Amino acid sequence: MTEAQPSRLQKFPISWFAVVMGMTGFTGAWHHAEILLTLPVRPSLVLLALTIITFVLLLALYLTKILKYPNKVKAEYSNPIKLNFFPTVSIDLILISVVLLPYSHSLSLICWAVGALLHLAFTLHVLSMWLHQTHFEVDHLNPAWFIPVVGNILVPIAGVSHASLEISWFFFSIGLIFWLVLLTIIFYRMLFHQPLPAKLLPTLFILIAPPAAGFISWLQLTGELNAFARILYYVSIFLTLMLMTQVKRFLKLEFSLSSWAYSFPIAAITIATFMMYEQLQLSFFKGLGLVLLTLLTLLIARLVWKTARAVQGRAICIED
Repeated sequence: MTEAQPSRLQKFPISWFAVVMGMTGFTGAWHHAEILLTLPVRPSLVLLALTIITFVLLLALYLTKILKYPNKVKAEYSNPIKLNFFPTVSIDLILISVVLLPYSHSLSLICWAVGALLHLAFTLHVLSMWLHQTHFEVDHLNPAWFIPVVGNILVPIAGVSHASLEISWFFFSIGLIFWLVLLTIIFYRMLFHQPLPAKLLPTLFILIAPPAAGFISWLQLTGELNAFARILYYVSIFLTLMLMTQVKRFLKLEFSLSSWAYSFPIAAITIATFMMYEQLQLSFFKGLGLVLLTLLTLLIARLVWKTARAVQGRAICIED
């Protein structure tokens, strides 16, 4: 092994797992489109295979980093920003369980059970660190802080098929309440403190994910499009519109792994829009869903291309 290889592994960031979040969302969006449009081909199967391969590869690399460079991992876990990306591992498992469900109930159950338990452990530990921290500051706060706690809102999407409904309500309740708490703090930080660094600006798109994913989970839990479901959906649509009005600002940003923060939220609002069409059968939602799916496909293609170029140019596994 050359000297460059272990050096790059030392700096292999936990934020790589956000790529899998985007890919699972992309897979789910295409699965809904296949059903909606009765497509003769099934691109979601190819996307599912690529997503699982990507997750396994990233997991193997990060486990190797844990074994060879535990101090580097410990330093990453102690970082007030990078800490919030560790639960993307458990969220990946939860989301893989969702996209696996139409094809294998047993494999989906395994991924869901491991992912849900692991995410609950992350939630309890990260919350404990927040409560007893001595080095976090308001300027460390960004929408990625939703990931460890609000990520629980994703559990019911597959959970209603795998366990008691009460378990899904437990996770949904955690995610929903902490979404409101953290949303308030994040807007306070954005309004009254220094702007986010350019590298973290893509995380603003994470604002879309909790209400969009919450809408999907709510429909799974209740089976009806009631007033609260509409509030969740239209809040996510408003946040999407708000961020789309600033698209020129985002296009000027240099690519980094944080750019994958665009992907899962856009996938979540795309899936939510397809589900609105399934509930209401209004052609507006079908058209909007297809527009969002097109945008998501172009976005993922661009992110994959940019990521491949960054890896080739050794521009990712470097010191921050």
